Amino acid sequence: MTDANNSDSRFRVNRISSSQLHGAPPIAGSNFGGEVIPEDGTLEINNVMNKMGDGGGSPAEIIPNQFMQPRRSSLAQGLGGGRKKSVTLPKEFDYINELEDQHATVYGKNFAYYTREALPRMDNYKNLASVANASRPTLDELRSEAMYAKKLNAPEEEVVSGAVKFGWIEGVLVRCLLNIWGVMLFLRLSWVVAQAGIGLAIVIICLSATVTTLTALSMSAISTNGLVKGGGIYFMISRTLGPEFGGAVGAIFSFANATAVAMHTVGFAESLNDLLKVLQVKIVDNAQNDIRVVGTIALIVMQAIIIIGTEWESKAQIVLLIILLVAILDFLIGAFIGPLDSDEFTRGYVGFNATVFATNFVPNFRESDGTKHGFFTIFSIFFPAATGITAGANISGDLKDPSDAIPKGTLIAILTTTVSYIVFALLAGAETLRDATGPIMDDLNLTDESAASWEFAQNCSQIGAEKCVWGSHNSFQIMELMSIFGPIIYAGCFAATLSSALACLVSAPKIFQALCNDNLYPGIGIFGKGFRKNNDPFFAYVVAFIIALAFILIAELNAIAPLISNFYMAAYAMVNFCTFHAALVKPLGWRPDFKYYSLYSSFIGFVLCLAIMFLMSWVTALITLGILACLFFGLVYIKPDVNWGSSAQAQNYKTALTTVQSLNNTPEHIKNYRPQILVLSGRPSSRPTLLDLGYLITKNVSILICGHIIQERQSFKVREYLVSKGNNWLVNHKVKGFYSLVDDVDFEEGARCLMQASGIGKLKPNLVLMGYKSDWTSCDLEDLKAYFRVIHDVLDNHLGLCISRVREGFDYSNVIEEESEETVENLTRSDSSMSFSTCDPTPPGTPRIGEINDTFTMVPEGNGDDKKKSKKVKKEPGTEFKGIGGVPLPKSVLNNLSQFRTKQRKSTIDIWWLYDDGGLTMLLPYIIHSRSNFAGCKIRVFALANKQQDLEVEQSALASLLARFRIEYSDLIVITDVMAKAKESTREFFEGLIKDYKKTNDSIDDDEMKIDPLELKAMKEKTNRHLRLRELLLDHSRMANLVVMTLPIPRRNGMSAPLYMAWLECLTKDMPPFLLVRGNQESVLTYYS
Repeated sequence: MTDANNSDSRFRVNRISSSQLHGAPPIAGSNFGGEVIPEDGTLEINNVMNKMGDGGGSPAEIIPNQFMQPRRSSLAQGLGGGRKKSVTLPKEFDYINELEDQHATVYGKNFAYYTREALPRMDNYKNLASVANASRPTLDELRSEAMYAKKLNAPEEEVVSGAVKFGWIEGVLVRCLLNIWGVMLFLRLSWVVAQAGIGLAIVIICLSATVTTLTALSMSAISTNGLVKGGGIYFMISRTLGPEFGGAVGAIFSFANATAVAMHTVGFAESLNDLLKVLQVKIVDNAQNDIRVVGTIALIVMQAIIIIGTEWESKAQIVLLIILLVAILDFLIGAFIGPLDSDEFTRGYVGFNATVFATNFVPNFRESDGTKHGFFTIFSIFFPAATGITAGANISGDLKDPSDAIPKGTLIAILTTTVSYIVFALLAGAETLRDATGPIMDDLNLTDESAASWEFAQNCSQIGAEKCVWGSHNSFQIMELMSIFGPIIYAGCFAATLSSALACLVSAPKIFQALCNDNLYPGIGIFGKGFRKNNDPFFAYVVAFIIALAFILIAELNAIAPLISNFYMAAYAMVNFCTFHAALVKPLGWRPDFKYYSLYSSFIGFVLCLAIMFLMSWVTALITLGILACLFFGLVYIKPDVNWGSSAQAQNYKTALTTVQSLNNTPEHIKNYRPQILVLSGRPSSRPTLLDLGYLITKNVSILICGHIIQERQSFKVREYLVSKGNNWLVNHKVKGFYSLVDDVDFEEGARCLMQASGIGKLKPNLVLMGYKSDWTSCDLEDLKAYFRVIHDVLDNHLGLCISRVREGFDYSNVIEEESEETVENLTRSDSSMSFSTCDPTPPGTPRIGEINDTFTMVPEGNGDDKKKSKKVKKEPGTEFKGIGGVPLPKSVLNNLSQFRTKQRKSTIDIWWLYDDGGLTMLLPYIIHSRSNFAGCKIRVFALANKQQDLEVEQSALASLLARFRIEYSDLIVITDVMAKAKESTREFFEGLIKDYKKTNDSIDDDEMKIDPLELKAMKEKTNRHLRLRELLLDHSRMANLVVMTLPIPRRNGMSAPLYMAWLECLTKDMPPFLLVRGNQESVLTYYS
């Protein structure tokens, strides 16, 4: 034990040996020595509070419990960020006394043991999609008064994979060198120089290097902007631009790699076939059939090597690189020594010669295999040589550190190979003739004489090039001719072609596997299955093998290369576009470690790739882009359920933000008026018909906000869940709108909050849609008062108001199964909060199921027989709804639920434009009529006459106004007798509505909810007008599909809620779907252009 060094210290603290702690039993939860230690409380040791003695007395010695184990936050999990499973203190654990004053605090060396906070560690940021594995505490847990004792599953230890991982040299540099030093170096470079000349050949090489360098810079920026997994270019593009671009390019690029296997294998077979010709050996015909046989056998052998294991393939690549480097050295030595005998001389290898250099510097394009070549056709044949830059990136999942390996290995490989290609082009152009007859067989003296007089070259120009079988135009074995030892060149050619084929045969399945694992396209998941420790995609191997074999059977290198060039160009264009787009949008997550790129270099690379695609072959370019478009729009249609935080999402946000800001600074104009609706629907699933009506108006026109008001205060989890469910409901029912929730308010205050705070800038509601409160005669008076006040609040905020009524009611919360109800209750109980209740603007009563009026029924147009005849059975509207317990709903209920989604019977939309509210009463039914399901209805307009004697004049004026508004209608009816006395039956109906609310009724304590006789007298004419309107509505509009009428305005402080609701009841009772509309008295229609 160690005594306290200062008598003023509050504790005697012992040093605890690690052996004591190792034997300590685990203590569950957050107990320390059996007691809970508050976050900022006083530390207790051995359950005894160490007390400070008065004066200078020494503190009592407290011996720590040998089984003591300090509380370690299950969230923080120590300095390791939650990766350790056991709670074991480090060796030499002790406490340090701070002696600033008598209130000194004791700390341990492992600070995380004594706080709920988690220290910044890498593990806290892994697997962002999984909240369960996060070791960072939530905000609720940090703010909770009680000790956090929630038991979390201990994070699993990271599994150390036994898979082979490669460094930047073996994994990237070697593979890129082997791919770039491929078939083109040994078999086509001299032919490219012969066709294009030394000058243009160097231009072709530099242009290829420019494209690949710009692409490599872009690829390096993407690969250093976070963790890169398997899939190479597909992974980079899909995670940067999104699944649509990534899936399209990934499919194209994996196919291009599989095709490149065929190109390199055919190059190997061609080279071997030339060797067999020299040896006068043939398999079938020393032509294409031999290439097919050799290529097929080579493909099978390479596939077998890969199946054995990628580590064997990697070892094979090292051996092949050594052979390739020896072959290149053999060529360089031979090129500097010159021809060894007259045979080589007469075959066109003449050594360094200024005349030959000058002749070969200019182009000499000729027809080959029926194709007249030019600069870009030669470029398209050569460019696949440069496509090897992606060899390392394609196996990014097998690299130890892709972010470091890909930039370093790729750029060094590009620099090395570009310089080597230029040197080889200069040597081939300066030392070989384009045409030569070759040696004169069986006569060495004549051969020597021909070499001395250059007759072998002159004869070609005199007799014709078709007789010449040697020279760079006619022979693809120039490098073998120029080498010091020919067989080494063959070995190098074999090594280059086979290594490139091996790399592509590994890359193509790996890319396709990554694409399949993401399940972007349906039915391809099986090909993403991996086997063994290296996750080898055997099924994807089969696909790549079949594609490669199909192109090998073409057996024509010059026919395969241009197709591959276009596919690679398309992929490179998208890589450059990815970096350009990310650098342009600048999302906060775009922070690449690689700094040697720019917005402009990426854009130039993108444009350059597209331009070269069309210059090489516009037909092939259009085919490539067509395939990309089909794959892209296929994914747009499929909408894969992935979220990778792409720059396309960042662009959407930036565009939306810029547009909203611009819109906010744009003055409003009547011609651009759009009804932006706030629907007071509560939970969307409770009143789907009301939302359908609102969406009829806003679809493709403006915004719709679904407002939900909850009286009780809800926890964050409940609110988050309800918002998620609400938005998902809108998406699943194809309603393009937004869900907004407010809690801890009553209906009146909540509605006011939604009116004033919903939306942003100019994108905020200017119209409120609410359901009619059909139970106003039986509901609680406070509810009726709140409903009436909301109507005033809408008008006080100068918003338009729509009140809709359908015969069956809007509230289906007690009819339709709501799967989230139980989840909400569980979340509420888990947070120890009170059960919530919703305050809805329409009555909670159940719709009258099965009520069908003889004169009016909402029935979809058409019958079942018509749907049976259709080849494609379309899902009927409303079938997505299920009753309580999952039981099917009656047909009548389904018809009511889908009444605003189905095709309407041929009838009318009746517009009762009683008062000028700015034109909103005319505009809304016009929008509804433009929808396909109401397009067959005719519009009838009803209006009131000011003077009966001027009826014709008023009718003509109104018709002229509607014509100027360009609103088509079938009938215009002017009502002249609206002021006539209502029938007795109608008056009795009205009296029955208000009798319980008259001031003589003592059962109502609230005078505000009573109808005063003076009020009735003052409103006598208005009341009679509404009763008369009821009679007119029953006479004219009882059979309409929809009735739209101007909403009567309630006077502020001059009208009681029951009287106003009685007016609305008279207008809407026993009527078809009814929409009462009142604008804010500002014009929404204009006849000016």
